[in-house]
Formats: sequence, structure tokens, C-alpha cells
Amino acid sequence: MPFTPPRRTAALLYLTVVLLAGSAAAPASASPPSLPEPSPAATAQVELAELAVDEPHAMTGYSRAKFPHWAEQGGACSTREVVLERDGAGVQRDAECRAVSGTWHSEYDGKTLTAAAQVDIDHMVPLANAWRSGADAWSTAKRRDFANDLTNPQLIAVSAASNRAKGDQNPADWKPPLRSYWCTYARAWTDVKYRYGLAVTAAEKTALDQMLDTCPGRQHP
Repeated sequence: MPFTPPRRTAALLYLTVVLLAGSAAAPASASPPSLPEPSPAATAQVELAELAVDEPHAMTGYSRAKFPHWAEQGGACSTREVVLERDGAGVQRDAECRAVSGTWHSEYDGKTLTAAAQVDIDHMVPLANAWRSGADAWSTAKRRDFANDLTNPQLIAVSAASNRAKGDQNPADWKPPLRSYWCTYARAWTDVKYRYGLAVTAAEKTALDQMLDTCPGRQHP
């Protein structure tokens, strides 16, 4: 049997310990999904033209509990934690999947946030607005999918202040303070309503059309 010098043996043992420790510290979850990109402006323009225009439905029977969220997304992670990691930079989680550090850029108002407690996960089309525009007739399962949708541009991490200022208002009543985000906001709002077959009010449709005018190269019919 070949002789292994003591120093080499110690080095090999140290390397083994380091590799094992690194493996134990590796995150159990896969990389977070990327932020869904809404339809291009030209496509959003077509989608907007096809949306049904209707008066708001009554809020009778509405409750946020009828849109179950945040759903589990594997392990201890909820939809909120997935979006926090997806939309943040340098996000670190604890054993319970809670974001304990990181930074987030709020697209609505341009603020930089340095604590998860400062961040809200906004439903692009608010739950109450969805209820008034057709979700009142959905099953609970469909409302749950809507409230936890990671595939379409329905969820975004923004400042708590901007999310609460928005509330359940549509674009006729509230727009992001940053005008530079209006194009993306209108594209995302229109895209979500189109994909879920939700209606818009006449004022909402006009506001969305005006916001799409801020998109570069907007083509008018």
C-alpha cells in the first residue's frame, strides 16, 4: 500500500469536510422562475380591443378568502416567498423559506427596498377588481390559481406604500407614479384580463389605451 504523507492526509480530510458542508448548505429549492413578460404592445393593443366592456359586477359575497393565497409552492415556500426571491437581488432565505435579506426595486414608484417587510406582492389585477369583472362566477379553484399565478404577469413585488395606494382601483383611477412604467403596466393588466376572460369598464379601456400610447413605436389603426 502506498504511503500517504500526514500533511496530504490532513489536507484531503479538510477538503472532504468543506465539500460536505457546502453540500449541506445548498438550497433545497430550484432556481426561482423569471418575471413573466407581458405581451408586446402590438399584441396588447389587439387583446384590449377584444376585451368585453361591461359595468362592474356587485361586490355581494366578495371576500379575499374566496381567492385562497398564498399557496404552497414546494417545501415551506409560499407564493409570496417565491416572488420575493424572483423579483429581488441577493435574496437569502431562512430554514422556513422566509426572505431574511436582499434588495427589491419597486417598479411602481422607483423605490429601493432593503427588507422584505417593506415589500408587498401586488396582484396586477386586484382580487376585488377581478370579482367585479367576472371572477364572481368562477370556482374557488380558478380563483386560487388566479391569486397565485406565477406564469402570467399577475404578481409583482413592489413597495407596500404603492400597493396600498393602488388598492383595488383600475387604471382609470390609479396609475403607477412612474410614468416610465405605464407601458409595461398597461400591457400586463391587459394581458391578465385577456387570458382570464375578464371584462373592463369603458373608462378602464380608455385609460389602458392611453397608457399603451407611451409604448415605443405604438401603432394606431
